[in-house]
Amino acid sequence: MDQRSQWGTRAGFVLAAIGSAVGLGNIWRFPAVAYENGGGAFFIPYLFALLTAGIPILILEFTMGHKYRGSAPLTYRRMNKNVEGVGWWAVAVAFVIATYYSVIIAWAISYSFFSFNLAWGDDPTSFLVGDYLQVADPGVVGGLVPGVAIPLLVVWVIVLGILFAGVKRGLEIANRIMIPTLVIVFLIIVIRAVTLPGALTGLNAFFQPDFSEILNPSVWVAAYGQIFFSLSIAFAIMITYSSYLPRKSDITNNAFITGFSNSGFELLAGIGVFAILGFMAQTQGVAVADVVAGGVGLAFMVFPAIINEFPAFNEFFGFLFFISLVLAGFTSLISIVETYVSGLADKFQISRNKAVAIGGGLSAVVAFLFATRGGLNFLDATDYFINSFGVAFLGLVEVIIIAWVLRKLGVFKKHANEISDIQLGSWWTISLAVITPIVLGWMLISEFRINLLKLYDTDTGNYEGYPDAFIAYSGWAVAAGAIIVGIIFALIKWKKNPEEGEYDDR
Repeated sequence: MDQRSQWGTRAGFVLAAIGSAVGLGNIWRFPAVAYENGGGAFFIPYLFALLTAGIPILILEFTMGHKYRGSAPLTYRRMNKNVEGVGWWAVAVAFVIATYYSVIIAWAISYSFFSFNLAWGDDPTSFLVGDYLQVADPGVVGGLVPGVAIPLLVVWVIVLGILFAGVKRGLEIANRIMIPTLVIVFLIIVIRAVTLPGALTGLNAFFQPDFSEILNPSVWVAAYGQIFFSLSIAFAIMITYSSYLPRKSDITNNAFITGFSNSGFELLAGIGVFAILGFMAQTQGVAVADVVAGGVGLAFMVFPAIINEFPAFNEFFGFLFFISLVLAGFTSLISIVETYVSGLADKFQISRNKAVAIGGGLSAVVAFLFATRGGLNFLDATDYFINSFGVAFLGLVEVIIIAWVLRKLGVFKKHANEISDIQLGSWWTISLAVITPIVLGWMLISEFRINLLKLYDTDTGNYEGYPDAFIAYSGWAVAAGAIIVGIIFALIKWKKNPEEGEYDDR
């Protein structure tokens, strides 16, 4: 095996970490979450969550990767051989997310071209579900949808090409190009958005604080959830990226830059989205609350309808919006795939190119399941369960093992302080040992409670009323399967003694 790859510059690493954190969720999830949880008042629990969970976990994972110089599985193995499975579980979660995340990027590519002639017509919802995705009933796979499969192939050719080029010549260069381009494109969108009629109404709805919501526990859980899911923490990415850092690297500064840059882009996205929603509300003569949406609905149903109403240059701004989704998606996807490429290379002592071909190639093949007529249903169920019972649960296990079982926080604090300008104190320890486990535990309990309540809300008692068999194999089985895969891979013997190699074992 070659010596472990390294980032060419500190800026290269920081841009890559920011690129991983800034994804589709920043654009279509944060604005709606903030609006629904107190508007401007939401920023108080959001900032508190950033400082007590987001940045502390970023520092933890940056330190883990830097200290043990390995992928997530190798890092956990070197930390304690009995917890290697947690690293593989994180890799399995990343694998699942990569398969459907790539499909959403493919949709955005298609819509970038649809923008040239506003091909979605006067009814974007019917166009997405019927004309474009040709959605079948839940559980029905159906044939491949060419309009999705072709851009999906393009997505994987680009991603695998970047990964084949390596860390310095692939990941670093890609992020150096994509992140500044994304910021410039989105700034253009925001500048245009705030000049639209009704923009101030939308911004007022977004920023108007409802301080009564501050005392609502669900608002605080929502704040932690947004921070947790938007920073790419707890599923192997940041551990992997930081393992490529040089020995002399400022861990804490890098974490603060990454965390605040991600939040800054979320705020920018909120301004742009709500300025445009205000325009739509005024155009239709309704309240902003009547047009607020999040997720796929915001991006592929609401926004095309809004673009139709733009007073000028509809096609151009439609193209800019969907290209921003493409760029944000690519920077996150390459980081997700890198986690299992690195894990395979470490465990089985194979070349990077072979790991990209096997790991990346397999995920590309599986991704085409989501490019079928049944793809939207599979994507919806898989995304809900892997995020609710995969990422959050994984984060809880991570902090409990490190803080309470292995009691490694002191070791990691010492390592980070030795090489960083900003010194860690009791704030960091309390955040990880107490605050984060409590909040993540509460989030998981809340999710289980919500699912139990749905027993009375839908005919089947399942998420979105999906049939029992469908939700069993596309939801529960996927979340459980990630854990099982983690256990299986941890039991496989290493091709090379994982204790060999350069790392700090103090």
